[in-house]
Amino acid sequence: MRLVSFEHKGADRAGVALDADTILDLSSAFALAGAGEQAPRSVQELIEGGGEALTLLRQGLTAARADRSRARLYLTTDIHWRAPVRRPSKICCLALNNSANADRILSGPKHPAMFIKPASALAGHGEAIVCKPQYGRTHPEPELAVVIGRRAKDVAAADAYAYVFGYTIHNDITSPTMRTEDTFHYRAIHPAPDQPDGMTYVDTWVSYPGRYKCADTFACMGPWLVSADEVPRPHELAVRCRHGERLITEDNTANLFYKVPEVIEFLTAYMTLLPGDIVSMGTALAPHARGGAIQNVDLNVLGGSVSVEIEGLGCLINPVRRLQGGAGQPA
Repeated sequence: MRLVSFEHKGADRAGVALDADTILDLSSAFALAGAGEQAPRSVQELIEGGGEALTLLRQGLTAARADRSRARLYLTTDIHWRAPVRRPSKICCLALNNSANADRILSGPKHPAMFIKPASALAGHGEAIVCKPQYGRTHPEPELAVVIGRRAKDVAAADAYAYVFGYTIHNDITSPTMRTEDTFHYRAIHPAPDQPDGMTYVDTWVSYPGRYKCADTFACMGPWLVSADEVPRPHELAVRCRHGERLITEDNTANLFYKVPEVIEFLTAYMTLLPGDIVSMGTALAPHARGGAIQNVDLNVLGGSVSVEIEGLGCLINPVRRLQGGAGQPA
């Protein structure tokens, strides 16, 4: 199933794809299944409803396909798309999790490394990526995103897929300029190994992703949330990223260092993942032969639009809206 969050005539709605061009309203689907009083108000509530809710949704979907006249339907051309899960408690993003990075990593951890984006950074399919002059260089990062289906804590890798509700596309917008500006080079205080109450200074570099990863519209997501049963091999998916019509990245999720099971095992050893939480698996960045590299696609200079296509998940397209300094008007 392909789930979607959207607005229609100013009202928040949620639905499931009836076909390539038509969306069945969730409340209508549950009514057709004879369970209108149990209808979820959002994709988040559907996820929280677990297996019973999915069974009812499938029944409603079957009934709507048999008799469309009884269903509340929307054309995809008539809606305003939103991120499939509107308010996840967290978006966990993997850093440098691609084999194309291998020769560029001078040192680093021997385990997944992660940072968190807020729900306020989300933008849906068709919504604009907002770039301000102070953001400096800003580029796209195409990624496979995993949506968690139930509370997960201390999950073994062998059991991890049982906690996956489905998959979507994430364009992890990044500003290297703000990263540089927010990097500290300082002397960190450490305990002195040979002095119980002493201390020593260690030359350290540290940066925090509060601005350069988390600004509004820096987490483009969608268009669909595809249920896990339709993506049996998430690490065999072709990934393509285009700026306008130019192909800049052609990669495959097979190239991710750490795969879904070991990532979920690692993350849940430290934090509880909740239904609707997102785990973004890291950037697909193998450069296309004639397309250059995603780091060269400065959206703050080039504008245009960015599309991310992942096999079986659809194509996420976002225009770029560049703002002028202070005026808040498009450049």
